[in-house]
Amino acid sequence: MVTILNHPLITHKLTQMRKKDTKTKDFKQNLDEIAGLMAYEVCRDLPLKPVTVQTPVAECQTYELLNEIVLIPILRAGLGLVNGINDLIPTAKVGFIGLYRDEETLVPHEYFAKFPSNLKDAINLVLDPMLATGGSAIAAIDMIKKRGAKSIKLVCLVGAPEGVKAVEKAHPDVDIYLAALDDHLNEKGYIVPGLGDAGDRIFGTK
Repeated sequence: MVTILNHPLITHKLTQMRKKDTKTKDFKQNLDEIAGLMAYEVCRDLPLKPVTVQTPVAECQTYELLNEIVLIPILRAGLGLVNGINDLIPTAKVGFIGLYRDEETLVPHEYFAKFPSNLKDAINLVLDPMLATGGSAIAAIDMIKKRGAKSIKLVCLVGAPEGVKAVEKAHPDVDIYLAALDDHLNEKGYIVPGLGDAGDRIFGTK
């Protein structure tokens, strides 16, 4: 299932990020804020368990999260989504997947992987600002499924229809969350209109 988070604040902040003259500081700040807003919606259906707590006044029958949350950014751009979500879920653990894309074939290749030990029982949020061809997302999901992950959500800022279809075909059990679904991919595999290379704009490397 694909969910497009059409929230006025998300749309406004994404517009600032799309502008080519937006500087690194403002780009990162808006990304942090969007990530937090998205996390609120992404976590809307998380399962709860009943607990009993003692308030200053009386005993209270209430609920808390059933599963741990694991954030899994796809390096390096996926790191840009971690802080905003972590602010909302400070107990979340963080794993890392390092992939690079061959500029000619667009095929992703792994160069780094490090995960917490609780993938099997956790809610795993795979993070990548751009869902373009879908190759990196599919490879990342393949990797964590091989390590036992069962509950997986893909959280991206901007997606292209081609990437969404590719992920849906490869992993129909994975929910996809986007701040925006753009028009198409160009001949270089970039999202149009998109916002350029998210990694370069987050870290100021171009």
